[in-house]
Amino acid sequence: MSTTSSDTEAQREPGTPGTAEDLVPRSHTPVERLQHLLHRRPALSPLIVLVVSVVVFGIVADSFLRPQALSLLVQQMAVVGALAAGQTVIILTAGIDLSIGMAMVLTSLVMVKLNHDQGVPGLLALLIGVAVALLLGLANGVLVTRLNLPPFIVTLGTFSIFTAVSLLYAAGQTVALDPGSFLLWTGETIKVGSVSVTWGVLLMLLLFAVLSFALRETAWGRHLYATGDDREASDLAGIDTKRVLLSAYVVAGVAVAAAAWIVIGRVGGADPNAGLNYNLQSITAVVIGGTSLFGGRGLVVGSLLGALIVQVFNSGLALAGVDPNYQVLATGVLVIIAVTVDQWIRRVRA
Repeated sequence: MSTTSSDTEAQREPGTPGTAEDLVPRSHTPVERLQHLLHRRPALSPLIVLVVSVVVFGIVADSFLRPQALSLLVQQMAVVGALAAGQTVIILTAGIDLSIGMAMVLTSLVMVKLNHDQGVPGLLALLIGVAVALLLGLANGVLVTRLNLPPFIVTLGTFSIFTAVSLLYAAGQTVALDPGSFLLWTGETIKVGSVSVTWGVLLMLLLFAVLSFALRETAWGRHLYATGDDREASDLAGIDTKRVLLSAYVVAGVAVAAAAWIVIGRVGGADPNAGLNYNLQSITAVVIGGTSLFGGRGLVVGSLLGALIVQVFNSGLALAGVDPNYQVLATGVLVIIAVTVDQWIRRVRA
């Protein structure tokens, strides 16, 4: 007896070539569509969190949305934001810098002590400090690329070295600058509408703008993403991955110098004990900002949003009268949630 075409189709296993369902694209669930969207737009999730946080704390604390409170919030996150910009470049290569905060402290001490103790003009002291920051970044990069040491181990070691050198150099004492010093310029405020911002905040935003352009529009930026995504494939494609990795740590040195100048203007000098928390805070901002710890995915503007989120939580909880210990708890929860979301996004399927 002859077999009809419909009988033949019924005998085939579902999903085998030739079935009608193979000709129809698989429909995505709403959750899968969200997963694809967040994969294409890494900065979207921190932006959503930031907006929701601002709205919630604006309701909980009446004074949160006042111009003065918002101005102080942005000024408080400027140092962490600048460090997060440099940390982003390194994490995009699948590396990490645990020493970035203490490198900033050492750089700020060099600038301040040259100006205060040795009478070096402020501009020259700044330039020497920038050179020191670049050398510190270069040292990390050389250890990672030439000795093939893991970034975690290298920067954990240099964290201790930079800490010891800072304490010895300053004899454990805070150094205050005299009013009028050029190095204090970043602490001066200007009016933007009804909000006062410091020049240090504008310097931080300029740093983000330059890095964002470089990562998005230059060959260096494309090579950086490729190296972080798959270093072996990048080597095979002809990219000098060691040079790219080395450049990432040097560029982070520029961010360190900017952060050092900002912190000098904020505190009026340099404190050898000031940077113990900046290392983890910068990493926290980058992770919350949507940059993957596995490298190759993320945007530097996401780290700016991440730094704002951390400061929004700290300021919002403080204005709401919440115990400071819960502020630390909230930051830890945010980090775990951010890493969990990143893992989920990386499992995106076509």
